[in-house]
Amino acid sequence: MKEKLLTGWNFQRILFLVFGALILFPAIKNFDWISLVFGGYFFSMGLFAFGCAAGKCYNPRSEKITDEKLNGIKEITYEEIK
Repeated sequence: MKEKLLTGWNFQRILFLVFGALILFPAIKNFDWISLVFGGYFFSMGLFAFGCAAGKCYNPRSEKITDEKLNGIKEITYEEIK
């Protein structure tokens, strides 16, 4: 747990933490339960690095997609029969 809190910080994780805090702390002050849950979720995503704050929402393509694979169409060659 300590390693997860101290390592892997990036801009997106800090952004989740800051915006979560901006929602969470006024919600605690005003006893707004819906905002408390919403802000707590984003704050905890930034703090504990899970979900998109950990960079798990980005899926790079592992292979180059060609027009053939994308459209499912192969170039057809014909022979003329006489």
